[in-house]
Amino acid sequence: MSISSSLNAGVSGLNVNSSKLATISDNIANSGTYGYKRADADFSSLVLTQRQGAYSAGGVRVSSFREVDSQGTLVSTSNATDLSVGGRGMIPVTSAAAVGGGDGSLPLMMVSTGSFQPDAEGYLTTSSGLVLLGWPGDTDGNIPTQPRDSSAGLEPVIVNRNQFAASPTTEMTFGANLPAEATGAGAAGTDLEISVEYFDNVGASQTLVATFTPVVPATGQSNTWSLEVTDQASGGTVVGTYDIVFDSSTANGGAILSVTPTGTGTYDPATGALTVAAVRGDIDITIGEPGSAAVLTQLSAEFAPTAVTKNGAPVGNLTGVEVDENGMVMAAYDTGFTRVIYQVPLVDVPNLNGLTALDNQAFAVSAESGPLYLWDAGEGPVGATIGYSREESTTDIAGELTQLIQTQRAYSSNARVIQTVDEMLQETTNIIR
Repeated sequence: MSISSSLNAGVSGLNVNSSKLATISDNIANSGTYGYKRADADFSSLVLTQRQGAYSAGGVRVSSFREVDSQGTLVSTSNATDLSVGGRGMIPVTSAAAVGGGDGSLPLMMVSTGSFQPDAEGYLTTSSGLVLLGWPGDTDGNIPTQPRDSSAGLEPVIVNRNQFAASPTTEMTFGANLPAEATGAGAAGTDLEISVEYFDNVGASQTLVATFTPVVPATGQSNTWSLEVTDQASGGTVVGTYDIVFDSSTANGGAILSVTPTGTGTYDPATGALTVAAVRGDIDITIGEPGSAAVLTQLSAEFAPTAVTKNGAPVGNLTGVEVDENGMVMAAYDTGFTRVIYQVPLVDVPNLNGLTALDNQAFAVSAESGPLYLWDAGEGPVGATIGYSREESTTDIAGELTQLIQTQRAYSSNARVIQTVDEMLQETTNIIR
């Protein structure tokens, strides 16, 4: 009968408002929790098949969810590895227990923000035991190609394996002026040298010596120099020999006209770089492309090295780790160089609100969320990775208190319905007395 359905509807009203009160309680309790995503309850009506001339109350049911796609306010911190996301996307993490388990199984979880610090073993971990995941870089700081639709390539980010590192030299620039008079008839033909320090694969200091020898003609001026590059790390082995001819025309005087390898070594006219095979590996030495007077020149002036530079650095001690906006984990060393050691991609799914909520503001992929995809931070639909920042809770205290009042009234009203039905049933019972 309809009166009984009214009782059931009132009871369902109490139940759903109790669930609503639970979400409000959680939201208020976590109003100061970084990365907390507000929980909410959605009510939907239940409709029963009605008989002609009668109505039976179906009541109400509730479904709860979290607003994962909403973002809280970002606040700045003093820790470089406090991370948040400036837009869509989640940071991949796993549990410290799984990392310490040793079986290789690393369940993928994700958070919108986290305060990561090296633990006793060097893993970047939050105080609640979530370990940051990333793709490891190679010795040159490059990130190999990784699968984007699974977490198979992700590894726990560990910094103490990179406590000491060296940056081998791979590029140099020989910027100098060679005196034009030295290639004229009757010149002394004196060799000119440039010695440049470089660093090998273990960070040891080595030396390349570039010897410029003018080609002195019987008459006139040759504008030609022979360059010999020797590697002192191998006892002065010749690693490159070249003939360099300079332009003496009115339009382009002093610029390189041509470079011809005469033995070992190569030259790329498109980049203006010599390539020599030093002990540690190939080194590209920029002298300038044909027609250029920006690096190596021949002018009527004294010999003057002007811009002799190189990359690389000796062995350095790790001084800090930062994460840039593209998710690159950069290790900085006290010898002045930085190197990419990991890349932290951002996780995206079609339905963020369908993610399964876990402890510690973490989430996991579910059937409702759809499959994951790993994006480079700042590309596609995902935002940039922001260091020195935390995301605040998405709870709005004023809004929650307002809903608390509404929920209390709704609960009281449903309780009043039950009380009224009880009184009506009592009156029905009294009819037979």
